[in-house]
This record gives sequence, structure tokens and C-alpha cells, in this order.
Amino acid sequence: MITGIGVDIVKIERFAGKNHSRRFMWRIFTPQEQEYLKNKGVQSMAGLFSAKEAVAKALGTGFKGFWPRDIEIIHDDFGRPQVVLHGAARTASVLSQICVSISHNDTDAVAFAVISCEGLGGV
Repeated sequence: MITGIGVDIVKIERFAGKNHSRRFMWRIFTPQEQEYLKNKGVQSMAGLFSAKEAVAKALGTGFKGFWPRDIEIIHDDFGRPQVVLHGAARTASVLSQICVSISHNDTDAVAFAVISCEGLGGV
């Protein structure tokens, strides 16, 4: 059963030069995400941020009570984004799976998140 959905779109230009701000990077991205972003363009940074926003919306809380870095976006061996919740974000919802999709063009990054709970009717 689907228990939450969220979508977010951001202007990529908002993230230009942000990778040089230690404070911004620490507040938004986990060490693993920061490592991933070292060899990526600003589009990837905007995409990860958009994914965090989409997940926060799907949780139904926004970032109320936790930080963006409490929602971690990692990538599997095939490059598919995976969500790992930490701290207060982890307790924001009892869930079994979060799926997220991220895309961008030259000007915008967009992400869509779906939360589903198994055993409650399926998806």
C-alpha cells in the first residue's frame, strides 16, 4: 500500500558554487553523498537535494524535526538511487520501502518519491 508520495523540482543554478561551501555541504549532504558528488556536476547536487525534498514530502513532515542530511541518497551498482533514513527522519514514519527517481535537464532537477508499506495490501 502506498503511504506517501512527494515530488520536488529545483533550479540547478541555485547550486552553482555550493560545493565550495563547507557549511552548506555539511548541513545538506552526508559524507558518503559528498564523496559521490566530488566527481559529479552541479546537476547531480541539485538532483540529490531534490530527492531529499521529495522524500521529506512523502514522509508528510517536510524537514520539520530533522535535517536534510538525515535523508541520505546513495546509489546501487547500477546507479539507481536508494534512500537511507537517519536520526529523526528514521522515526518520522514506520515504513518498509522508499523508491525515488531523479532526473534533470540543463536548467532543472526533479525527483519523485513513493513510500510503500508491505503487508498492507501491496502496491
